[in-house]
Amino acid sequence: MATTHPETEKDSVPFFPNHFMTELYVVIGIVVLAVVIGAMGMLSPVGLQDPADPLNTPLHVKPEWYFLALYQLLKYVPPTVLGINGPMFAVVSIILALVVVTFLPFLDRRKEDSRKAMRLRAIGVAVFVVLAIALTIWGEVS
Repeated sequence: MATTHPETEKDSVPFFPNHFMTELYVVIGIVVLAVVIGAMGMLSPVGLQDPADPLNTPLHVKPEWYFLALYQLLKYVPPTVLGINGPMFAVVSIILALVVVTFLPFLDRRKEDSRKAMRLRAIGVAVFVVLAIALTIWGEVS
């Protein structure tokens, strides 16, 4: 049998009439505000420019800085590579390379103590970083 504490029941506020009505007023206010803003948008739409044309890309459009190297790389991919669409081949090969590089530490469990192998990996990483930075800068200025 549950015991009741009269001193805590006096200090408590019941959920249903008090808290429920407060939350209901907040929800009604938000819905009314959303309807008013939606009606204002429908009655007086703000037109910024002409509608977008998916077949006409402006010349000044550039991606964000972290995609500039890939954007620049795609400019120099031939239209067809091995009978496949060139840009699609480039994008798929870049994604596959990133997946391989991501999972390579989990797949290669050999202990490598050779200084030559470590030096070759360091040179490969340095070449990749310099190439990525160069393509990013080249993509920004082109």
